[in-house]
Amino acid sequence: MALNTSADAPLPVGEVSRLIGGWIDRLGAVWVEGQITQLSRRPGAGVVFLTLRDPSHDISVGVTCYRKVFDAIADVVSEGARVVVHAKPEWYAPRGQLSLRAVEIKPVGVGELLARLEQLKKSLAREGLFAVERKKPLPFLPQLVGLVTGRASAAERDVLENARHRWPAVRFEVRNVAVQGVHAVPQVVQAVKDLDALDAVDVIIVARGGGSVEDLLPFSDEQLVRAVAACRTPVVSAIGHEPDNPLLDHVADLRASTPTDAAKKVVPDVGEEYERVQFLRDRARRCVGSFIEREERGLAQALARPSIEDPHRMVDERADHVAALLDRGRRTLGHLLDRADSELTHTHARVVALSPAATLQRGYAVLQTSDGHAVRSPDEVTADESLRARVAEGEFTVRVDV
Repeated sequence: MALNTSADAPLPVGEVSRLIGGWIDRLGAVWVEGQITQLSRRPGAGVVFLTLRDPSHDISVGVTCYRKVFDAIADVVSEGARVVVHAKPEWYAPRGQLSLRAVEIKPVGVGELLARLEQLKKSLAREGLFAVERKKPLPFLPQLVGLVTGRASAAERDVLENARHRWPAVRFEVRNVAVQGVHAVPQVVQAVKDLDALDAVDVIIVARGGGSVEDLLPFSDEQLVRAVAACRTPVVSAIGHEPDNPLLDHVADLRASTPTDAAKKVVPDVGEEYERVQFLRDRARRCVGSFIEREERGLAQALARPSIEDPHRMVDERADHVAALLDRGRRTLGHLLDRADSELTHTHARVVALSPAATLQRGYAVLQTSDGHAVRSPDEVTADESLRARVAEGEFTVRVDV
């Protein structure tokens, strides 16, 4: 129920702590799952102290139980093991501290863990976090590689040595984190986020040198999977555990079987690339050489043609033919002109012979009336009518006398 408090009537801290204890007492017993991070079994003590941690949320709580409760599972659990605890929440008012008093502890078996992981895998797959189309391609030659791995681990050594052997100029930004245990998930997640925030980092490798199913559980944590899925930088998973694939392998943009394999897939081999460049240069040189030779042969064949070798030869061969045609044309034109002149002379002679002027030259005359009509019959004239008489040398007027 809500409390009536104000700035003028506040509650003491002890009273608030007491009230919280009362509310927790009414909660009743609950089942809690977590990972044992600390285990204290003092000789002769009848109580065992545990620290139970939720690696996904970086929260821990103290657990107490009677020795006989813990002895029932003492042979199968240790620090780092996952357990399910049936406990009553308790609030220690003087310190304001929450704890759990366990009445039963059950270890979480590998089979149950795998079943939960498979269920989580299907759930994340339905969200599309494992889809192929969302995976980003790796850069051909990364200038700066981010590496998340254990401190001074074999995985770190394998990645660095193999990468620098393949490409000595490659640089690394290393984040050393816990790769197993309760601190693994928050540290790996934070390291991945830090590297993803660096613009200079071209690709991120998360590496570990294998381990048991329980050791690899942090790399199947939902929080880590979602953090990798949200990265804008390509992420390579190099956990090095072939029989079982942690969920990180499915969400990563590329899965490497081992840290050494990750170095080979991320960093190109300078020797191989040099040989490839040399091969491409030789191939390009051969292609250019073949093209030049082919064009030279074509040019030589073109220059060997008569029309190119002696361009005046064709003109010289055609000159006599042109001269003959020109002479023939002139002769033909002369014949035509001579024939036309002869025909014109004959036609002129005929025209002159048939001309009225020729008749007048022989002594004839032409009589014309005043309107210019030639007189052909006596009936066409009248007495005293004036006519014009035309002769070869001129004309004169005559009068009709009937």
